Amino acid sequence: MRLTEEEVQALLEKADGWKLTDERWIVKKYRFQDYLQGIEFVRRIATISENANHHPFISIDYKLITVKLSSWRAKGLTKLDFDLAKQYDEVYNQMKQGEGE
Repeated sequence: MRLTEEEVQALLEKADGWKLTDERWIVKKYRFQDYLQGIEFVRRIATISENANHHPFISIDYKLITVKLSSWRAKGLTKLDFDLAKQYDEVYNQMKQGEGE
């Protein structure tokens, strides 16, 4: 079910670094140390997305990965978009922690 403007704003406050675009997308940019690390991130979030049957737009610009989420059926944002955003952030944080090892 599509979220109201108020619900979107409340969830955005908790979403680290995610921005609302065109009132129907949430977008975040992830930066990596090298190209292949970014590709590994894309592979991991693609698996999460496939398992949820909810697929983001992903742009790969060398070491910068941009992810856009929205729900076509709902014609806007849903709780699933924000749940996936949180999971993507968790993958990113795990990968960043692994850099220091």
